[in-house]
Amino acid sequence: MRAVVTGGAGFVGSWVCEALLDSGAEVVCLDNLLTGAAANVAGLRGDPAFLFEHCDVAEGCTSRAVRAALRPGVDLVLHLASPASPVDYLEHPIETLDAGSRGTRTALELADEHGARFVLASTSEVYGDPQVHPQTEDYWGNVSSVGPRSVYDESKRFGEALTAGYRRARGTDAGIVRIFNTYGPRMRAHDGRVVPTFVRQALADEPLTVAGDGSQTRSLCYVEDLVAGLLAFADSHHPGPMNLGNPHELTVAQIAEDVIRATGSASPVEQVERPVDDPGMRCPDISLARTELGWEPRVPWLDGLARTVSWFRSRSRGAA
Repeated sequence: MRAVVTGGAGFVGSWVCEALLDSGAEVVCLDNLLTGAAANVAGLRGDPAFLFEHCDVAEGCTSRAVRAALRPGVDLVLHLASPASPVDYLEHPIETLDAGSRGTRTALELADEHGARFVLASTSEVYGDPQVHPQTEDYWGNVSSVGPRSVYDESKRFGEALTAGYRRARGTDAGIVRIFNTYGPRMRAHDGRVVPTFVRQALADEPLTVAGDGSQTRSLCYVEDLVAGLLAFADSHHPGPMNLGNPHELTVAQIAEDVIRATGSASPVEQVERPVDDPGMRCPDISLARTELGWEPRVPWLDGLARTVSWFRSRSRGAA
């Protein structure tokens, strides 16, 4: 199998590239490195089945090298390219909207041209600040179209509409997964998401900055579990949308306490103002994934957290 992974040098994308190579696939990784990092795929560069091309999928990735890489044919297109953390999409709002619109169109055209399976990595953010709990795939969401988070939320919602449109109008084998909060090694320490932020602060014995009173919830899925579900979905012909995440729900305050214990930190907890449109609840109903894919997360939260802390510690020692 030959697979194209857009955003393949990102946090989740690099794990996807690695898992595909381990399965025996050839992988073409496309990334403009806006929020991804070449270091994430550095260990794959020596594999003859792996090709990295520095390009922006929203600009078409039409270089001679990319065209040559795709000429033998493509069986799978996984579209993961997009800034995904609040820090990133608030800093790069136009690029985020382009990734969800023009980037999705480019990736869909590629899949359609080659008769390949297409998978859109959408997000639980399409549910906004949900009024249905847990979130099921038939829930339409509660999203502000003009708030600061809308550049990410609406880019993904448009990407979903475009994907569904290609499936209906052209018969493209296209499907949508909605990824919930994911964590693990290769996250950037300053990307603004809750786990890397708390781990970075705890390892430095800095206060853990909990937004509001910390009663808002998140459901955290270890990255290896998420990738297994993503590739199982890719191997199906299901149209989605399908939730992929961990239904084990935690308050942000509990996550902070667990990080302090896992790191052995003396850090206090400091309450800060909640961001605009910060969702109060986040928990997936994964009944569909269980039924259709036989998939569910296997790595317990505290085990995954220990692995993540270990990775961040090793990076801190390396920097020192």
